[in-house]
Amino acid sequence: MENFIVSARKYRPATFHQVVGQETITSTLQNAIKNNHLAQAFLFTGPRGIGKTTCARILAKTINCENLTKDLEPCNECESCTSFNNNASFNIHELDAASNNSVDDIRHLVEQVRIPPQVGNYKVYIIDEVHMLSQAAFNAFLKTLEEPPAYAKFILATTEKHKIIPTILSRCQIFDFKRITVEDIANYLGYIAEQEGIDAEIEARHIIAQKADGAMRDALSTFDQIVSYSGNRVSYQDVIENLNILDYEYYFKVTNYLINNDIPSLLLIFNEIIENGFDGQHFIVGLSEHLRSLLVLQNPATIQLMHASGSLKGKYGNQAKVCSTNFLLDALQICNKFDLSYKSSSNKKLHIEIALLDLSRLTLLNSASPQLKQPANISKVEEKKQDYKPFKPQPTQPIIVEKQQKETEKQSEIIQPKKAEAEEESNKALDTKVKKAQKKESGNGKVIKNISIKQSLEASRKKNEIADELSEDIITTGFSQDRLVEVWESFVASYIDKSPSFANAIAKYKPVLKENFEIEYKVDSLIITKDLLSVTSLLEFLKNNLNNNQIILKPVVPAKGGQKIAYTDREKFAEMTKKYPDINKLKDQLNLEIEF
Repeated sequence: MENFIVSARKYRPATFHQVVGQETITSTLQNAIKNNHLAQAFLFTGPRGIGKTTCARILAKTINCENLTKDLEPCNECESCTSFNNNASFNIHELDAASNNSVDDIRHLVEQVRIPPQVGNYKVYIIDEVHMLSQAAFNAFLKTLEEPPAYAKFILATTEKHKIIPTILSRCQIFDFKRITVEDIANYLGYIAEQEGIDAEIEARHIIAQKADGAMRDALSTFDQIVSYSGNRVSYQDVIENLNILDYEYYFKVTNYLINNDIPSLLLIFNEIIENGFDGQHFIVGLSEHLRSLLVLQNPATIQLMHASGSLKGKYGNQAKVCSTNFLLDALQICNKFDLSYKSSSNKKLHIEIALLDLSRLTLLNSASPQLKQPANISKVEEKKQDYKPFKPQPTQPIIVEKQQKETEKQSEIIQPKKAEAEEESNKALDTKVKKAQKKESGNGKVIKNISIKQSLEASRKKNEIADELSEDIITTGFSQDRLVEVWESFVASYIDKSPSFANAIAKYKPVLKENFEIEYKVDSLIITKDLLSVTSLLEFLKNNLNNNQIILKPVVPAKGGQKIAYTDREKFAEMTKKYPDINKLKDQLNLEIEF
């Protein structure tokens, strides 16, 4: 049985020209070889499976080749190239720092550096996953890395550059490898399929490339997996079944149902997706990707961000024409919100169904918003009604009248017994002023005086004061001091649970009834009266229970006693013996001596 070699090894690039998606780096390395400007140390960094170790091997092979081609590629015929191809080269050493990360491993490497190459020009040391070295190993490697022999070259490769100490980074030329594009991966998969005699559909290759997320090694591994499943013909359906990817046709249908607000079909197709074994979060993430593809096709400048085959791009373009940008933006926000909260949901299926209902509601809002902005048809009768709106003066716009001062004084003297009558008379007066002002302005063209904003505000304030005075009837029911104390104690008892501090403060002294229903009450500190809510509650309680709305509360701080005297210890004892004479008897019985 013939040994199977995975595509990632079988089709591993052997020259710079075969490296996919890293043209800038390969051109830089070739120019450095051509001009003999090779650094003593290189650092290749980037995501997994994009060609870091491959480029390191090609560089090591190329600088030791004895017969370089015109394109600065190894000849694959000299002794150095032949030994490298047979994995028997003594000039190229690979070290896995993940398993050889101790100080002793680095010291052993430094000892090898001292031995010059027997065949070829350079000894090349490739250290993979260099970020796994310990701190002590890094420190042991510093001096050799900074000043190696002329024949020694170091190529470090890592996926996590931030874990490497700065002293190592400063001694290396750093090359940042980028992710390989979907188009490059799909084209390379097409090349491999052609070499292997496999018929691979372009949509299938694009799905594999998207799944690889920029890593060529992952794409090749997936390709081998699909070939093992489907044989010599790789179709789009084989790929989505094997990789458990939801068919894009579902997303096209869901989007159409959203646009048409077809809620029953939405729920049915989602139920079909769940019954086929797909996860709800997988569906909402895929729908987000679909909506994102429709959004980038809205503008010609962003079409290049769309990763799909030519025929599929046309299908996306047709659906993008019937979707508004606002709908797509709002839909993406809803999908993202429900994706983030998916794990915390108890009913996963219902969670996604609510998301679909929210998405379908967007089309209703977008279609209804223009109608809401347009004014409704107004009949002639309604127009007439609108013409006869009562005039309301604007305080920020001066009213043009003549002899304003006399008329304002006349108006302020009018006091009606009821609030409604006062407002009616005020409105009539204002209407009369406006008519006079209009006659003056359209009549003889005399100079019209303007009222300032300050005067208008003052008039409005006086009107509000009159209305407030008339809004409440005056109640002056008499009450006695005993009745006041009784109601006061009743309030204290009812308010003790709400504010114990306030209730205890006003309960300490009895209130005193003064003239004109003024109630004087004592408090130890005026800070108590700063509790406006409690004071207002007290006043309202008194007004209601004493049937008098003219009550006024006046807080008073009682006068403090005489000046305090500072006693000495002897004076304190003398005062105590005056108050309690038995203290001296106790002192004599116990034969005590008191020192002062």
